[in-house]
Amino acid sequence: MSGPLNGVRVLDISTVLAGPLASSLLGEFGAEVIKVEQPGIGDPARSYPPLDDGVSAGWAVVGRNKSSVTVDLHHPDAAALVGQLAATADVVVTNFRPATLRRFSIDFDDLVSYRPDLVMVHVSAFGRTGPYADRPGFARVAEAFAGLTHRTGFPDGPPVFAGYPVADGVTGIYAAFAAMLALRQRDLTGEPQLADIGLYEPLLRMMEDFVVDYDATGEVRERQGNENPHISPNNLYRTRDGRWLALPASTEQMWRRLLVAMEAPDLAAYDSMTARIEHRGEIEGRVAAFVAAHDLEPLTNLLENAGGGLWTGEHGCRHLTRPRPGACFRAVASPPGHVPSTGRQLSSICEKVTGSRLRPCDPAAPRARVLPGGRIPGPVPPAFSPRDTSR
Repeated sequence: MSGPLNGVRVLDISTVLAGPLASSLLGEFGAEVIKVEQPGIGDPARSYPPLDDGVSAGWAVVGRNKSSVTVDLHHPDAAALVGQLAATADVVVTNFRPATLRRFSIDFDDLVSYRPDLVMVHVSAFGRTGPYADRPGFARVAEAFAGLTHRTGFPDGPPVFAGYPVADGVTGIYAAFAAMLALRQRDLTGEPQLADIGLYEPLLRMMEDFVVDYDATGEVRERQGNENPHISPNNLYRTRDGRWLALPASTEQMWRRLLVAMEAPDLAAYDSMTARIEHRGEIEGRVAAFVAAHDLEPLTNLLENAGGGLWTGEHGCRHLTRPRPGACFRAVASPPGHVPSTGRQLSSICEKVTGSRLRPCDPAAPRARVLPGGRIPGPVPPAFSPRDTSR
């Protein structure tokens, strides 16, 4: 696929979501991505249900636009093979714990010896340094650590996870962004670059409002359900036909337009966000009653004609049948791209990248055939050994 990252090669030594999402995003814009996976198993995300022909349906989200090779990182010669792969890569993406990278001898300093201007993007639970550096952690741990879980839910209930592993998604995007910054800096200086990203850090950047709020007020922001601590009205409201409407009035103009639609000129007395926050109970109650008196479709038309910003609180799949709201994804590969099988084209990739041919550990083992969509029938391709690279 052509794109702005044509000519950039990415070596993806990561698993599950945050790291693979970052490399997949780079691949969607033209980078060549080679994914390193565990022999015989592949990325654990391949097995997450629901399964389609034995492969996770979600694998297409993070596995597309990549070639896949299998390398047993526990093998004594694996570090040299990964180094050979890194020697021709512009970027390495990984999310192993720092101690694991050191144990496998594929940490930043190890791989820079193969390519002196290498860019490494290292995503880990708590970053490369500090007292928690070698602790394991996934998205939900990072969300709790950053305070997102504490803030999510209703005041009289327990903390609640978001409906999606936000830390993985946001960090994956940050990691792709970091790769772009690091490539730019490398091109300017000729020096190697290391981007060190803890899973919790992008969340803290997004939630800095509660830090500055605490600095200003001395109060810790607690759970507020669907209310916004800085904006009112801003909530989910139930319509007469039992559906839900997301209705924010984030600016003065949006507030005035909402009042026109509600035919509620008396509420114009609350002419600042501070005043509306102070009278949140009254305002939220009036808006809730207004929404509850209408069915969703005519109410949507009314608010759209008034120029308000809104959307219905429906499951995302329903929107796939609607006209898309904008050309947000014009640059993304369409169709979404190739989803590789585990270990596909290992010998040809390594010959292309390192000038070596790799031999299957078991020459009699069957090689997988690749079907449309990246599915593989029968056994997973054999593990390959870097022991003999002379042929």
